[in-house]
Amino acid sequence: MIASITTSHETPRVIRMHAADNVAIVVNDLGLPAGTELPDGPVLLEHVPQGHKVALTDIAKGAAVRRYDVIIGHAAADLAAGSWVNERRLVMPPAPGLEGLPLATHPAVMDAPLDGYTFEGFRNADGSVGTRNLLAITTTVQCVSGVVEHAVRRIRAELLPKYPNVDDVLGIEHIYGCGVAIDVPDAEIPIRTLRNIARNPNFGGGTMVVSLGCEKLQPERLLPGPSAYDLVTLQDPAHVGFEAMITSIMTTAEQHLARLDRRRRETCPASDLVVGMQCGGSDAFSGVTANPALGFASDLLVRAGATVMFSENTEVRDGIAQLTARAATPDVARAIIEELGWYDRYLARGQADRSANTTPGNKKGGLSNIVEKAMGSIVKSGSAPIAGVVRPGERAKVKGLLYAATPASDFVCGTLQLAAGMTLHVFTTGRGTPYGLAAVPVIKVATRTDLARRWHDLMDVDAGRIATGEASIADLGWEMFHTYLDVASGRRRTCAERLRLHNSLALFNPAPIT
Repeated sequence: MIASITTSHETPRVIRMHAADNVAIVVNDLGLPAGTELPDGPVLLEHVPQGHKVALTDIAKGAAVRRYDVIIGHAAADLAAGSWVNERRLVMPPAPGLEGLPLATHPAVMDAPLDGYTFEGFRNADGSVGTRNLLAITTTVQCVSGVVEHAVRRIRAELLPKYPNVDDVLGIEHIYGCGVAIDVPDAEIPIRTLRNIARNPNFGGGTMVVSLGCEKLQPERLLPGPSAYDLVTLQDPAHVGFEAMITSIMTTAEQHLARLDRRRRETCPASDLVVGMQCGGSDAFSGVTANPALGFASDLLVRAGATVMFSENTEVRDGIAQLTARAATPDVARAIIEELGWYDRYLARGQADRSANTTPGNKKGGLSNIVEKAMGSIVKSGSAPIAGVVRPGERAKVKGLLYAATPASDFVCGTLQLAAGMTLHVFTTGRGTPYGLAAVPVIKVATRTDLARRWHDLMDVDAGRIATGEASIADLGWEMFHTYLDVASGRRRTCAERLRLHNSLALFNPAPIT
């Protein structure tokens, strides 16, 4: 909760997140120079850039530095009131332990359910609902990616115009499938990720697969059991030359296009939405503007019966006690602990720790360390009880607020949320990123008005209005909620969709490469 915002159009403007905090962040676009007198605060002893912290009181060496009413570090030296507080002047606290944590001790009591909210979606035979009508071509191995990319261009140019009710065609390409240790325990993560992406609700229930033929990840291992799929194998003796391969892919694709073209949008309750939330290129405003607004909208979605996922293991690790206390049941709390403990061990194998998360851009934007970043990241989960945990590559099985246990990497997190069944993605950024996904619409939210203004054709929502006092968190939360419904219904296309911007999928493969 924001304790105070100075919103005058005169300089200076600062934000203090909680009354107990001994630092505040600078709002002004160009920062504030030395000698600036803060309202109800000290005089700046040096220039403090936008988004960076200023000490509101004298902080002795070794004393706690608090933001969000959380200790984000300890002063590495005496910090006088008015000093610039940054990563070089802080000592990061150790990671909290995984023992003795509260288990489902404070699950929130939500407001009344929200009834009557709907969107226009594509209903599938299994009951899931897509927000887009897409032909996806699944691949078993990276070797076929170039061929599939060529085929997709041909399908888009020659076939897609004949099927106007199909939104697009894409290849599910990845760097996996061979040259890997495929029978070790962790190999199941990328395999089930691909399997569940192929079954994403935006793909309409049918599955088309392109295989090379000799790869380790054979089609029957990728898609075991009785589920039907249409297969094109490039090494099939019937394929004499490249054009024969393309013809086979296009012939199979046209059968799927004809089926997909018969689908129509229908009115569906908001409870059929599956929304994934993520932040990237984060700055100090992420936890002040965009992420709190997403948290408010997340609570609205939960009250409407929808499924909402938040993720990023290293970006929640320092707030694990908050998460386990909010778990709906002790079993959910224990599942959170299990996933974050597994990830601790994964990082330790690579001789890394959670501090490797923060980027140079995060720090330039005012985030001193992963503890501060974590506090701003968690707030996008809102206040709802955490109803379940989705392991990497698995499909979400319950509704409500879910923790999808993914790495924090934008591309890996997005890929795993796709596998979990996400049909709509919302992505907040402070530094700016053109990130997008071909399989789902991605709503981009700028944490600062300056970014929204400069990247006017890349950002969908300006959350910087919260910092300037032009909108409240609740105002923007409701705006986001209605934006989700409009985008899911196809009434609004996101900037990334209009520009056809999308990133490659990035499978999480903790198993060895041979």
